[in-house]
Amino acid sequence: MFTLVRGLSSRGMSRAFVKEDDDAVEALPDRPISTAPNLVTAEGLAAIETEVARLSEELAGAGDDRSARARINRDLRYWSARRANAQLVARPTDCSSIRFGCTVTVERDDGRRQTFRIVGEDEADPEQGTLSHVSPLARALTGKEEGGSVHVAGHDLEITKIS
Repeated sequence: MFTLVRGLSSRGMSRAFVKEDDDAVEALPDRPISTAPNLVTAEGLAAIETEVARLSEELAGAGDDRSARARINRDLRYWSARRANAQLVARPTDCSSIRFGCTVTVERDDGRRQTFRIVGEDEADPEQGTLSHVSPLARALTGKEEGGSVHVAGHDLEITKIS
């Protein structure tokens, strides 16, 4: 219940004294969506589906928490859009040259060996061994063969294995 301040008409009333619509949900700015093709592995598509389902359940249970509903709605819009434009790419049967879905091992010029699987943007996590197909390293590696090398970010990398 709101109390009117004496002397103020409803037209000149401060916004602090106006009751907001209870059903209104504050909108958060949308999460940016990449303009690159949304290539996904089967695992990536399953993860998107899981996230949409999880957020839908979370939204149903958010009750009257407007900030939670706004956050969930924003994330749900993002993941729904990513699901809508996902392009499922089957795991390649031929990895004689590097392409989406292949796993590649490189040896860096400092002697370190790293192994990455080339995957979609939303499923990429270099610390877990997955690399986005639009990353500079993945773009440099794409189309190369075992024994080849690339120069990325001031470093030389030799391709030692592709599977």
